[in-house]
Amino acid sequence: MKNEIELYFDGISNNESLARVTVAAFVAHLNPTLEELADIKTAVSEAVTNSIIHGYENYHGYGKYTGSIPAYLPVHTGKVRLYCLLEKDVLHIEVSDKGRGIENIDKAMEPLYTTRPELERSGMGFAFMEAFMDDLEVESTPGQGTTVRMKKKMTAGSWFDGEE
Repeated sequence: MKNEIELYFDGISNNESLARVTVAAFVAHLNPTLEELADIKTAVSEAVTNSIIHGYENYHGYGKYTGSIPAYLPVHTGKVRLYCLLEKDVLHIEVSDKGRGIENIDKAMEPLYTTRPELERSGMGFAFMEAFMDDLEVESTPGQGTTVRMKKKMTAGSWFDGEE
């Protein structure tokens, strides 16, 4: 047996917390440890934040750009897709956007590398995703968007009583 959800939301900073709690609620019936929940929520947060500030270049709410949105920082339209699949005891998470895309994925995945130092970004997003999840895969095409796929085996065990 499997269970899945799919959610589309505007690529703005306010919705990063929505994505975090949605995934936490999705796995809650497994009675995950606090560490598992923190790992999952952090990885989702990083993937969604990357879509918002790098994919769609929506900076409001991140770094030094707070308060009202200056005229030179427009809010770009775009949706972020969050897809989760729970198959037996493995959680699959996919975060995708149709934004700018990534020119060099290998470079972008290097710890401390950021294309937005003016936003006081640490460049640790992909490193955190990789550290907190069991598997990380990034696909991107410049001008077409990015998809981040992550997996985590849940230690709470299988929730499906042996059904296939």
